[in-house]
Amino acid sequence: MTTPGGLPHHQELLDSTDWASLGIAYGTGASLPEMLTRLLDVDPDVREAAADAVFRAVNDQNTVYEAAAPVALYVAAVLDHPVVTTDGDGHGHGDGTRPHRPTLVRLLEGLGDLAHDADDERVALGERRFGKGFLDDHHEMRALRDLRPVLFSAVRPLLGHENADVRDTALAAAISLSEHPALGTHRGELIEHARHLLATSPDSRYRDLSLDALKAWGQDISGLENASDVTARELRDRRLAEINSWRTTDGTGGCAEDPPF
Repeated sequence: MTTPGGLPHHQELLDSTDWASLGIAYGTGASLPEMLTRLLDVDPDVREAAADAVFRAVNDQNTVYEAAAPVALYVAAVLDHPVVTTDGDGHGHGDGTRPHRPTLVRLLEGLGDLAHDADDERVALGERRFGKGFLDDHHEMRALRDLRPVLFSAVRPLLGHENADVRDTALAAAISLSEHPALGTHRGELIEHARHLLATSPDSRYRDLSLDALKAWGQDISGLENASDVTARELRDRRLAEINSWRTTDGTGGCAEDPPF
């Protein structure tokens, strides 16, 4: 059984995966089926706690673990589940400390983080540190990268969602996923969504990501930045210059591998 986007049904993924054989941040994935099932619980607080636990298990401290790829498939397969799609954002947590975020936003955020931590920049960094065979020794990252087209197919319909938080989080995930060579034809669509986000969203994280993507795609961003964007960019440029300076010299004419901060 498959979803309309070509993904296997989430229950099929749950039942057919040998979770206990897969590595996670703290042991094996034997507990993942229970966690993943709770993503569809009727209680939104249970869903949010489950999402936090799931993504922490497979993507701890920017490290992608072995179970990340099947978890990403499962999450993508439930993005259109009724429990997820009908989750509103008007109620709070039982302790009253913070507002509830729609489950859809949390799941898209987790997918985006996984995609980001397996993107081309991370691979390039790994190759600089460990050599060109980096991906050959990191099967978990390669498996996740191979899934990018099917994950993108699940995220893409949400780029036009009526909820701005869902739209923006979907775009963040889609930008990282779209680095796959098979997804180049979607760049024009993503450019339009990125421009719309920059015209409507104050969120600095998503603005930075959209601006970086547009620059990488050869787009003129001069009329899209606001004052905060310019300040943040100038600060990043200064910090990058400092880092590059320390990597070139340690202040006495020698070489330095890492900056002193």
